[in-house]
Amino acid sequence: MSELRFVDVCAGAGGLALGLEHAGFEPVLLLDKKLVACETLRMNRPAWHVLEADLLEFSPSRHQGIYDVDLLSAGLPRVKSVAAVARTETEAELRLLEATVYLAHAVQPQALLIENVPGLVGAPGFEAIRDFIGNELDHLGYRFQWFILNAADFGVPQERKQGVLVALKKQYFPAFRPPEPTVREHQSVGRALRRSMATRGWREADRWAAQALSVAPTLVGGSDRRGGADLGPTGTRKAWARMGVYGGSVADDVPGPDFVWTPEKGRSGMVRITTDQAAILQGFQSDWKFAGRKTARYRQIGHASPPPVGKALGLAIRAALGAPPASVAGYTSAP
Repeated sequence: MSELRFVDVCAGAGGLALGLEHAGFEPVLLLDKKLVACETLRMNRPAWHVLEADLLEFSPSRHQGIYDVDLLSAGLPRVKSVAAVARTETEAELRLLEATVYLAHAVQPQALLIENVPGLVGAPGFEAIRDFIGNELDHLGYRFQWFILNAADFGVPQERKQGVLVALKKQYFPAFRPPEPTVREHQSVGRALRRSMATRGWREADRWAAQALSVAPTLVGGSDRRGGADLGPTGTRKAWARMGVYGGSVADDVPGPDFVWTPEKGRSGMVRITTDQAAILQGFQSDWKFAGRKTARYRQIGHASPPPVGKALGLAIRAALGAPPASVAGYTSAP
């Protein structure tokens, strides 16, 4: 079986590309402007063609191999509603959305996949960009669908809703169906992290896991302009605190055998998760490594698209293109 070919822009730590790989797609080019993200991609997949470049300055004519690929994918930086923030604060993210559509104009893929915030699907603040994208795709002969997926429905132990656009050349679109959930029951934080919490002999790992019965709140990578790594804003940290986890920082290691878990005492009595555990909560396979120091690693993880969602989307697009089912092994993050 020949694999389908794709180009991935704003590839980040490779979450979307990894999922597409497991759906039987082979990358022709992965593009990201951040050196540390490119280092992560090269470290895990030395054979992949990774280019450190800004999408806004990318010239497809210099990369002839990307034309007429089966799929152009983009897990773009999250846009903020222009109704909620000043236009200048979200201008860069909107320009990347526009640049992706213009790249589709040049590359002419059989399918286009864009993943971003849920509000992009129907919120009034995004009406202008939806209209722009829709008009351009109509002009290029694509048919498309907007929809929202929750990563928890695909085995990811995290409440993470994603806005998705899938566009296909008009002859393929009638066969497209958005992916259906792959699990009947959401995986809890305790179930996902119990084994890793016990790796240094922490005696209370089972007791902690038994009460961490919810999926994780959405991991937030944060801005490069901010300080160190944390698990998100106040509301998110409160949700973590209810599971006995301190969300104000990320740990260097899991608890040792003598750690006493007393969450009622506040920060000092709570556990903290590590970057490796954050990757588990994002659905990465256990052997996927991240380049850089702790904060850089955590931001890559928090900004990533969960690989199991990428795989489900890839399989749905593959089916619409009429390709044989992918004869590739599945994968799981650490249990």
